[in-house]
Amino acid sequence: MADVAREAGVSGQTVSRVLNGRANVDATTRQRVLEAMRLVGYRPNSAARALRNGKFRSIGVIMSGLSTFGNSRTLDAVASAAVARGYSITLMHVGQPTQGEVAGAFSKLNEHAVDGVVVLIEQYELDQSEIELPSRLPVVVIDSNPRTDHTMVNIDQAQGAVLATSHLLELGHETVWHIAGPAHSYAAERREQAWRATLRRHGRRIPPVVTGDWTAESGHAQGGALCRDPEVTAVFAANDQMALGLLRALHEHGRAVPGEVSVVGYDDMAEAAHFWPPLTTVCQDFAAMGSRAVDTLVAEIGSGERTVTSIIVPTSLAVRASTAPPP
Repeated sequence: MADVAREAGVSGQTVSRVLNGRANVDATTRQRVLEAMRLVGYRPNSAARALRNGKFRSIGVIMSGLSTFGNSRTLDAVASAAVARGYSITLMHVGQPTQGEVAGAFSKLNEHAVDGVVVLIEQYELDQSEIELPSRLPVVVIDSNPRTDHTMVNIDQAQGAVLATSHLLELGHETVWHIAGPAHSYAAERREQAWRATLRRHGRRIPPVVTGDWTAESGHAQGGALCRDPEVTAVFAANDQMALGLLRALHEHGRAVPGEVSVVGYDDMAEAAHFWPPLTTVCQDFAAMGSRAVDTLVAEIGSGERTVTSIIVPTSLAVRASTAPPP
């Protein structure tokens, strides 16, 4: 630091102000100090600065289900938002969202000296009665049951399912079948509930639900039974991958899409527009969810005060060639 001060012709205190982002340095002097840092090859010691101001510019992420499309997209959105705000990311994966594993993940993150944590565990085990989250650390929870002790950021899962089901009914289908996601999933449960409520609101018969595990394989397996039922003319699959498996099953059974059966998915993964036929699907704004989560967490880190709120990110429907009026 002394070399920087000498090269820039300023005091060590002025260099310190520039390093700490203080506003009481004029633009010309600041630029001279930054240029001197480049000339002498000075690199700030972020660890030492963190010890002084108590901030490490690091966010921890605790999550399960890395392989699912929604979780991987959400993680990418959180990481991008954090980097844009000058924070690094430390990821902790938990195999089973139990109190022991979640507590162990928080303990490890404390060793890494993070300023706050984003939790992305959608299973019901994260319900407040099951998992206790630490009160001493800023925490934002994504895509889970509503809690009263921490800020929640959720996609409006119910709205997406209403859009999907209503679209098929408006095309003239008598009712809509549903391939649901796994029972432990908060998102899957919300989508199924909204599908049921939409059919009930329109006075339509509610067909029996078939359940998959988010994979295309499960959509194909469950789709086999639906294909053999001539009454099935419209299916809402709880994600695009299960919709892809269903499309294959329909093709194999000679059921034309959308001539005989219309299909709607959920997620709007990049490949959905290139399925055959291109898939009508619910769009989730993962970028907005990641940005809102990180913004809220960074604000809490900066203020030192916990804010408890519920942030809902809206969905939309991308209408493509996989849906049409019934035959």
